[in-house]
Amino acid sequence: MKITLANSAGFCFGVKRAVRLAEEAANEPTHCVMLGPVIHNDLLIERLESRGLRCVHSPEEIPSGTSVIIRSHGEKKEVWDTLSQKGCTVLDATCPKVSKIHAIVAKASQQGRQVVIIGQADHPEVMAIAGWCQEAFVFSSTQELESWLDKREAARESPITVVSQTTMSQSIWVPCREKLKKECTNCEIFDTICEATCKRQSEALCLAEQCDAMLIIGDRKSSNTNRLAELCRAHCPLVLHISRAEELDLSLLGGAASVGITAGASTPGWIIKEVYDKMSDEIMEIEESFAEMLEKSIKTLNTGDKVKGIVTRVTPTEIHVDLGTKHAGYIPMSELTDDVEAKVDDLVQVGAEIETYVMRVNDLEGVVTLSKKRLDSVKNWDNIETAQEEQAIVEGIVTEENKGGIVVSVKGVRVFVPASQTGLPRGADLSELMKQKVRLRITEVNRSRRRVVGSIRAVASEERAAKAAEIWNSIEVGKKYQGTVKSLTSYGAFVDIGGVDGMVHVSELSWSRVKNPAEIVKVGDAVEVHVLSFDAEKKKISLGMKDHGEEPWTKFIETFAVGSVATVRVVKLMAFGAFAEIVPGVDGLIHISQIADHRIEKPGDALKEGQTVDVKITDIDLDNKKVSLSIRALLNEEEEQAEEQEEA
Repeated sequence: MKITLANSAGFCFGVKRAVRLAEEAANEPTHCVMLGPVIHNDLLIERLESRGLRCVHSPEEIPSGTSVIIRSHGEKKEVWDTLSQKGCTVLDATCPKVSKIHAIVAKASQQGRQVVIIGQADHPEVMAIAGWCQEAFVFSSTQELESWLDKREAARESPITVVSQTTMSQSIWVPCREKLKKECTNCEIFDTICEATCKRQSEALCLAEQCDAMLIIGDRKSSNTNRLAELCRAHCPLVLHISRAEELDLSLLGGAASVGITAGASTPGWIIKEVYDKMSDEIMEIEESFAEMLEKSIKTLNTGDKVKGIVTRVTPTEIHVDLGTKHAGYIPMSELTDDVEAKVDDLVQVGAEIETYVMRVNDLEGVVTLSKKRLDSVKNWDNIETAQEEQAIVEGIVTEENKGGIVVSVKGVRVFVPASQTGLPRGADLSELMKQKVRLRITEVNRSRRRVVGSIRAVASEERAAKAAEIWNSIEVGKKYQGTVKSLTSYGAFVDIGGVDGMVHVSELSWSRVKNPAEIVKVGDAVEVHVLSFDAEKKKISLGMKDHGEEPWTKFIETFAVGSVATVRVVKLMAFGAFAEIVPGVDGLIHISQIADHRIEKPGDALKEGQTVDVKITDIDLDNKKVSLSIRALLNEEEEQAEEQEEA
């Protein structure tokens, strides 16, 4: 008998996460309970209860202040509210994909949209989803949906939001989705079937079509396990559904030459192993794994195969690989990697084992064209899905500007980042990101459509928030920062000091008189600033750029005295005279009577702003830091000197 175990049998990510939380809670000395079985598997729940993790079935059974585990199927909002009122500590084991559905229906309900759920009305997951909206209609078949639409003509035009149970079969979901698309004019549809579920069902169908018998392992209360059994029965003449090894009766398999094994998402690995081991002990011939057969001998190769070989030679154009067959394997350099920064020597060395993907087989010439990057791409898709589930940060290179956004290559997987999620201002030139290495978070993965969406902005916002928190924790008056000018206004400049923006008032930009901040700085300039004041509650910071170590008045009195002659710049004309800059930060007044040696109607008759003139300092008021200047005094001195020369 040949035995084949499906690759995706057993725990999915959400279940694995829930069980880990439950096991960690069981190890804690504090009292904790499960609100409903954390997953649908009696054997696992028995194990957890034997370790003191009691299972209750309603919030009313839970004493105030108790730690509570919310099961992977999630709970209604009213349950959360009750637990909060009781002061309970909640450990949320809700599958992240289910939590996402809660958010979708809650938002739809707030917007006044009618919520439709495609799923089993009595399933805990569906009951929990319905508990996050005011009203929900649940349908488990196209017929139920059609009947509802026929009775509610208004539903065809009213705003509807549609989601599905994560374990719903595509054979039910797709017809329902298409029916709603066709019949309803204002319908938004979210395909919330878990991709792990789709993959598991797809593998089960392939096995069911190839094998004489199928063995489904999992609790009979598990929706996704029952769904696997239903799908397999439609394609395989003999299907057995068991929950543990003790239920296995090999005589029921009859004379099946091949048996496929799969398991639901809530089936622990140790149960699968017990079943497999029991079959292995009682059957003489066990199927050899593909890897073992490859090591012994590979007589034929097919396009799409994954194969291992030994690198025998590296040339500028290709890598030679010994596959242990009559074929000669070659990896073109273009099929080595998508990473433009990678070096060949870091990826392959002569004598090293390498796993590749078969692109083409030429039996006539005995040549096999291989690709490492395509195999890496398959693996990287798995990594991308994990990154989305765990909300991990990934890095990639911006490879192209696309309509509405950019494309980032994350280890060979194309990730679309909408313009609004690039972190650049609206309307900015996206091409400035080309070839840059960026950090992003994966927000959407649709493997069947080969679509991945990410957000650079989400990571940048979190990093900026972390830096901002660090600044607010350590900020103090006088502290210096290196910053970047972010924007200019008529009254000053906003400077980013690393996660927080502060304002440099126009009077604090320079000791010189400044009319427009653009005279001193421009957007993007790197500047050194110091904190003048701050309000942590209002999140406001006042910054300065002037160097107070070089106080202009001190510099002025060290350089000039009454009677000194100075070259000054006229900075402002008034009705009573003109102000002129003697040194940056110190202005003096040339009274209208001191501008010329004859009467003038207004200062503008003799001077203009920006003009440089020579003056004599006639008075210095040290207490009030005021300086009187005179052009007339110099003119009179020149006239007297001329008369003295004539008399001589």
